Amino acid sequence: MDGLSSSVLLKKGAEASLFLADWHGRRVVMKKRLPKSYRPVELDVQIRSYRTVHEPQLMHEAKKAGVPTPIIFLVDVADSTIVMEFIEGKQVKQFLNAISPSERSALCTEVGKLVGNLHSYGIVHGDLTTSNMICGKDGKVFFVDFGLGEFSEELEARGVDMHLMKRALWSVHFQFAEDCFDAIVKGYSEVMGKKDVASVLGKIMEIEKRGRYIAERKQDS
Repeated sequence: MDGLSSSVLLKKGAEASLFLADWHGRRVVMKKRLPKSYRPVELDVQIRSYRTVHEPQLMHEAKKAGVPTPIIFLVDVADSTIVMEFIEGKQVKQFLNAISPSERSALCTEVGKLVGNLHSYGIVHGDLTTSNMICGKDGKVFFVDFGLGEFSEELEARGVDMHLMKRALWSVHFQFAEDCFDAIVKGYSEVMGKKDVASVLGKIMEIEKRGRYIAERKQDS
């Protein structure tokens, strides 16, 4: 790919690999979807091509919704590669446990507002975790990795998004998970309104009950 050099692997994921690279004198992140041998070749090409096009579209629309995302510089569909802005900062996962209670509450409230902005605009992220949120040097929170996202206004999709956020908090930030999620819900309600928030919270409870039921069935079998 013209202009790209000095790439270093940042993360190897199940869906794609991320590389830190130099592109025309600036640091960028290159997201490359590699072929999957377990899929028929034509289907594999179709899936990777679709996701390579779809993810930048979601990120562009997220910006319209008021949610900061990296700038997209290049989309190479044939190579299943996206070249995007490298955000100088830290993943929220890296420092959420270390900041003061008031800072943590303010940050989580802001995250809740951003999720509300997404959902009110008809976008679900698909992988809401503190690993996929980067706090820039100016304190702005960027959402990244929309690879599993979609356009949807369905209550189920919104409930799954918020359930993933809640589960991620309990998994990584369990000491503060309840307070963090309460602050996220507070920010979310400022955008979505109490009625919609009540519906989403009800859906989260339903999803959690489903999960417990499946786990119990597995134990009994």
